[in-house]
Amino acid sequence: MTDHRPAWLVFAPGVFLVMWSTGYVAAKFGLGYIEPMTFLALRFACVVVIMVGLFVILRPPLPQTPSQWIHLAIVGFLLQALYFGMFYMSFTAGLSVGTLALILAMQPIMTGLIAPRWAGETVSWRQWVGLVRGLAGAVVVITARSEIAAPHPIGFVFAILALIGITGGSLWEKRFGVSHHPVTANLVGFTAGLLGVLPFMVAFESMQVTWTWQLIASLIYLIIANSLIAIGLLLAMIRAGEVSKVSAIFFLVPPMAAAVAWIVLGEVMPLIAWLGMVIAGLGVFVATARTQKAT
Repeated sequence: MTDHRPAWLVFAPGVFLVMWSTGYVAAKFGLGYIEPMTFLALRFACVVVIMVGLFVILRPPLPQTPSQWIHLAIVGFLLQALYFGMFYMSFTAGLSVGTLALILAMQPIMTGLIAPRWAGETVSWRQWVGLVRGLAGAVVVITARSEIAAPHPIGFVFAILALIGITGGSLWEKRFGVSHHPVTANLVGFTAGLLGVLPFMVAFESMQVTWTWQLIASLIYLIIANSLIAIGLLLAMIRAGEVSKVSAIFFLVPPMAAAVAWIVLGEVMPLIAWLGMVIAGLGVFVATARTQKAT
């Protein structure tokens, strides 16, 4: 049977994985000079300014109905404010990196459980095998690199909220999302994210910034690689394929982030963690493999 998928869809998962995973290292560079919510507000504000400029130049079409505006804003709030906001807040509450990564690695399982009813998809036994194998590999990598410690209760709550944000945003986009011009979608989504993090910034932070080249470099990379390219690819892949299969890519984020930290920051990655990366990769392959039908 002929595969009618666009050519870019073949390369999108790998590009997304690299840019999303390296965002962990970029964020670590920046967070030493700025508070989390202030960092996110500055990041989102810069993206909104860029999108406004592109909107004035390109004049892309706007959503046609009020419901389309609302759906774009909901996805933006869930992916930007809730996911990223609670992700960073969990660190300030003392949650360890290993524990947080392990909690967030549950996102494909949650998506796989909810997708059949929410998005009208059928999750096959092959996908479940791949999802479970991917989670097992991610656990091996995370536990090999991190000390196991009981999470701080508040940090655990923040991590669960971040998990709800990324899962809910993916499912909402799959069920209610329609094709919009990327400039329009990003402008609405990041505006919703900015409005979502501002109350936390005002309520909990001093909003002081220590401007250094590390912070500026981190901010530029996160704006371009994470906020523009990676988020755009994520939403495009969700629209083009089954949401449970797309979500399986997230199993490789913790191992990939660990590998980047090992290369860039010199963080030691034990030999057994490499085995976990192989297990996770095989799990993603099984979960995302397209079944070939006989012609």
